[in-house]
Amino acid sequence: MHTDVNTLFAALWQDYINMTPSAANIQQLLGQGKPIINDHIALRTFNIEKVNLAVLAAHFESLGYVASGDYHFEQKKLIAKHFEHPDPHQPKVFISELLVEEFSPEVQSIIHGLVDQVDAAATTADNFLYSGCHWRVDIATYKTLLAESEYAAWVAAIGYRANHFTVSINELPDFETIESVNETLKAAGFTLNTAGGEIKGSAEVLLEQSSTMADRMAVSFADGELEIPTCFYEFARRYPMADGDLYTGFVAASADKIFESTNAVK
Repeated sequence: MHTDVNTLFAALWQDYINMTPSAANIQQLLGQGKPIINDHIALRTFNIEKVNLAVLAAHFESLGYVASGDYHFEQKKLIAKHFEHPDPHQPKVFISELLVEEFSPEVQSIIHGLVDQVDAAATTADNFLYSGCHWRVDIATYKTLLAESEYAAWVAAIGYRANHFTVSINELPDFETIESVNETLKAAGFTLNTAGGEIKGSAEVLLEQSSTMADRMAVSFADGELEIPTCFYEFARRYPMADGDLYTGFVAASADKIFESTNAVK
C-alpha cells in the first residue's frame, strides 16, 4: 500500500485522466492554468469479502483516513461510506459497494465468477485502486449485468479506478456559484447529468453538486470491443454549518443521482 497520500492521488489522477480525457480540458477551462482543488474521489466495488468496501478503504485508512459517514441507496442496492483525512486539504473519499445478494441468481453468479478471478494479493498492492479489471468478461455478460444494474456493469467493464474526481467550487478562483460553472461547461460543449436536475442538492442541505456525463470509450471485452461510459467529472459547492465550518459530508438523495452519470445513454 502507498505510504504517501499525494503519491496515491497522483497515480489515481493519471489513471483517471487516461479514462476521462475531457477532465483535463475541463481543468483548463475552469482553472485557466491555476491548480484545481479536488473535493473528493469515488470508488466502486462489490460487497464480496475479497474486494469489499473495507478492502478498498484499508488503502486510505493506512494513510490516516477515517470513516466519517454511512449511506444506503435502497433503489440501486448499494451502501457507501465516506472517509476524511486529518488534513482538510486532502480530498475526501467516497466508496460504495453493491449488495450482490439482492440481485437475481444469474447476476450473483456472474459477479462471484468475476471476483473469483481476483488474486487476493493484488488487493493490497500499491496499485490496486487504479489497476482496472482483474477478470475477463464478454459483451453478452456485460449486457446481462447492465439489464439489472448499471453499477454492476460498470465495475465489470471498468474495474478498480476512480469513478470520478470532483472540482471544489469553493476553491475555484474565477467562479462563485455552481450555476456559473454549469453554464461555462455547457457553453464549451460538455453534457451535464440532468437526472434529478442539473444541480443536485441546495444551500439548505449544505451541498450542491453537478457532474458531466461520463466520457465514452471503446473498452476491450473477452470477445471484442464495445464503446461504453467510462468516468466523469463532478463539481461540488459546500456551505458552512452553524459553527461556520464547511459541511464535509454527502447527501444521499443527491449522490443517488450522481451515480447515474455513468448510465449508458438509452
